[in-house]
Amino acid sequence: MPDITVGQAGIYALLGYAIVFAGLIALMLVTMLFGKLFTRKKEEKAPAAPVETAAPAPAVAPGTAGQLKLYNVDPKTAAMLMAIVADKMGKPINELRFLSIKEVTE
Repeated sequence: MPDITVGQAGIYALLGYAIVFAGLIALMLVTMLFGKLFTRKKEEKAPAAPVETAAPAPAVAPGTAGQLKLYNVDPKTAAMLMAIVADKMGKPINELRFLSIKEVTE
């Protein structure tokens, strides 16, 4: 087996890296080409979507929920908790009344 010099080994390494990167670039180009082909086919097959009219804004309940007492909870966390509860219940937050929020630690 012939001995190679450090310079030759460096050239072989760079050539190997170049081949790998060229293969990765080719794979990326093929993937992008197929992606464009398939999305174009979907656009051609899909029927034209009907024009949607703007939906009326949901009715917002007037009023306030009163005073809220916070115990060991910062206002930002309390606001986040109230928004989550209102979202899960499917009601506007101003239709709910929160009396107090307390952090429970065990």
